[in-house]
Amino acid sequence: MNHYETVFILNPVLSEVQIKETVQKYEDFLVSRGAKMIAKEDWGLKKLAYPIQNKKSGFYHLFEYQVDGDVINPLEVEFRRDERFMRYLTVTLDKHAVAWAERRRVKLKEKA
Repeated sequence: MNHYETVFILNPVLSEVQIKETVQKYEDFLVSRGAKMIAKEDWGLKKLAYPIQNKKSGFYHLFEYQVDGDVINPLEVEFRRDERFMRYLTVTLDKHAVAWAERRRVKLKEKA
């Protein structure tokens, strides 16, 4: 099982309920295919560096999880089909990135 991190931007016109439903749908998608969710973060509404689909802001979310590599392609196909997604990026984390992510999560917990 590989360690992955996916960051995605949701359309800013979505309501709070629609955003929660969308995030839950894709978390369930991953878990149903054997993923172990490590972290899930809501970064909130952020201004974009450049307009995407004539929008200047978007709701950012991050998933960190472990799953087999053959699950990533179907996940990204679902992202492409869903019009609520403006952008997404999935990366494989090596041991150094995993350690950095753990330190970042600890710092966020200390601040809260």
